[in-house]
Amino acid sequence: MFATIIALAAATAQPQTAMTDDACARINAQVGQKAKAEQDGIRRQLDWPNLCRYAEENAKVTSAPRIVFIGDSITEFWKRDQPTFFSSAVLDRGISGQTSEQILLRFYQDVVLLKPDAVHILTGANDIAGNTGLITPEAWQNNIRTMVDLARARRIKVVLGSLLPADAFWWNPSMRPAQQLAAMNGWLREYAKSQNVPFVDYYAAMATPTGGMKRELTDDGVHPNKRGYDVMKSVVDPTLRALAE
Repeated sequence: MFATIIALAAATAQPQTAMTDDACARINAQVGQKAKAEQDGIRRQLDWPNLCRYAEENAKVTSAPRIVFIGDSITEFWKRDQPTFFSSAVLDRGISGQTSEQILLRFYQDVVLLKPDAVHILTGANDIAGNTGLITPEAWQNNIRTMVDLARARRIKVVLGSLLPADAFWWNPSMRPAQQLAAMNGWLREYAKSQNVPFVDYYAAMATPTGGMKRELTDDGVHPNKRGYDVMKSVVDPTLRALAE
């Protein structure tokens, strides 16, 4: 009788730790129980870097891709507007709203473990916007450096994409990011040169003289529209061809 009571208590007790093999299933279940307006906030609380976003897709990858594109909404929406650009050999691992800190935390899962030949890294605008709080330029630079180091440790080639131009953020209208974006791109260019990795300059092809995005390439001043992504593809294609040689 006593043994039965102990067994029943153990079966109904709360888990002793938060580590579990079905974390994503449990997180998705909890998020799904909330009203849609609350879901993003709950997910950020339970899975701040959004490791669950691509976990299922990553598990289905059966052969090493040629390249993984990792980043924020600029990367995520690229697949939406140019679906034929991506394939089992060219993977999109962008997540809207993410900062370099969040992307770094999922870099091993969403890039390294997939064993691609190369990775395309594009992140920084949401750092400027303060999506996850205040950050120094040096901290953003260190996040880029760490991703490059992680890739190179596994012999994954690196491509650094420039930040896109913008003179305002619609979700944070008090900010004027044009000057900071230009400065960060200057650092990215010099860092890429020092590391002997390709730097893909989308900014030069898409910026107005005052640092905004050309009106015909965007619908909101921050994200490319289909025409904008056509420009981005034309800019990156020569680098992708060179990587394949």
